[in-house]
Amino acid sequence: MRDEGAFDSRELRESYELCAAQVREVIAPMWRATESLPSTIRPHVHAVHGFLVRTDHIADENDSSVERERLLVRWRDETFEELRIGRSDHPLRRAYVDTVLRWEVDHGVIEEFFEAMVADCVSPPVFETFADQRRYLRGVAGTVFEMWAPMVGARTPEAKAAISALGEVCQMVDVFEDLPADLTAGRCYLPRADLRESGLGPDDLRRGDRLEALDELVAVQLDRWRDLLELAAPVPGMVDPECHVFLRGLLLGAHLQFDEVALRRSQVFTDGIEPLVSAEGVVRRPARPQTGGVPDHVAVIMDGNRRWAAARGLPPHQGHHAGEWAAVRLVNAALRLGVRHLSIYAFSTENWQRSQEELGALFESLGDGIALGIEWLHELGVRVRWCGRRDRLEPSLASSLMLVESMTSNNDVLSLTLCLDYGGREELVGAARALAAEAVAGTILPEEIGPADLARNLYVPDLPDVDLLIRTSGEQRISNFLPWHLAYAEMVFDPTPWPDFDLERLRQAITAYSGRRRRFGGGLPHPTRSAEPARFT
Repeated sequence: MRDEGAFDSRELRESYELCAAQVREVIAPMWRATESLPSTIRPHVHAVHGFLVRTDHIADENDSSVERERLLVRWRDETFEELRIGRSDHPLRRAYVDTVLRWEVDHGVIEEFFEAMVADCVSPPVFETFADQRRYLRGVAGTVFEMWAPMVGARTPEAKAAISALGEVCQMVDVFEDLPADLTAGRCYLPRADLRESGLGPDDLRRGDRLEALDELVAVQLDRWRDLLELAAPVPGMVDPECHVFLRGLLLGAHLQFDEVALRRSQVFTDGIEPLVSAEGVVRRPARPQTGGVPDHVAVIMDGNRRWAAARGLPPHQGHHAGEWAAVRLVNAALRLGVRHLSIYAFSTENWQRSQEELGALFESLGDGIALGIEWLHELGVRVRWCGRRDRLEPSLASSLMLVESMTSNNDVLSLTLCLDYGGREELVGAARALAAEAVAGTILPEEIGPADLARNLYVPDLPDVDLLIRTSGEQRISNFLPWHLAYAEMVFDPTPWPDFDLERLRQAITAYSGRRRRFGGGLPHPTRSAEPARFT
């Protein structure tokens, strides 16, 4: 029977604290995500991952494979003996044993974990197929995530399977973060069949000089990764509500590292990728703008959440939640590609016509998005601004948005404008009324009114003109979005449903933009570049 009471002794409390310290030092992203869990659950999840850290250290700490196996088998046997007698005197294992007993963790899952760890420490793994690779990912990470499944409320077989898939996803992240070191040590965690299909061997990966073939191999691995993400995507909706942010944070981190691999491609074999978070905080990565020019201001109409959900047999609210993660990914993609201003159409004045149920889901997802991303965005230097009416949103959400504006007001790496309860015509009418009032008061003459006067009465007076407008999900209209600022914008219409829009799609849109010749009403069209808006397939 689960017991969520206080720890029984000072030694037990110190053991839990030791586990948390181990996690913070070695796998800081997991420590940071776990901190979002309720206090009754958090120490136990730290205990599981602290035990993983120590077990992994034992599996790697000796140059002799025979000695590594001996030490790991002894650690395994001592663990199971302590689980049998119901207590431990080991300073770190004490918390793990207590957690397993409190939460009735399946011992079969622990046995599966040790079986995979022992096999990995004896000799470098060789995966012939993706199925072989998945068995490894499941063994060393899926099992660990399944150990804390009961703590977050994953009670059904489907929920446990989704959490295991999330563990596999996170282990895939680890594979790419450690690629250079593992290849140097003679360990290749990619399927050999995939290498042969690209005409490559492990030595080619270490050298990193066959760029086209390496890019092809990365593309194949990203397809595998995407499939795993699809399996893990439903997991936040399968757990207790207070654990949603934790699971969404893990999924978001995996998506951001996916995008980073897509950005670096063949370079990951020689450079790897940094973890998103260190013990000191969020890692700031320098922008990697592509050749050909980057638009200063990108605006995005995020369309297709409901269609994305319907295609997967999910309720609309899950599409809106997935859309919020995609919005955070978009900000990261803009930072990585060197965009300076980003505006997103989060909620229009016309969206009030939707059902109360859907409106509730929309606002809940917006609130979750703020909770999930604001600290991270602030640490990356993102300034957040709210563009739209401020008198109709639920007070707590409006207060959160204004707090975010205040918190990030001095940031200058990227300006993110959230167009929320926004309508372009209503904005222009409001600006016209303000100018009319000035004229009546005699502070401005009607014949002196110019574009700058109207602009200073808009919701965000210093918002620059849009260079590139992107609309997802195949629709080809601007839907009352930033009409003043879109006067000379280039437009790209992408058929991808918004939740699937990622860094690669943004990069393709920027490539299309950089291939245009912008005339701003003058000059002749470039003879080899179409004036038609791009339509991706």
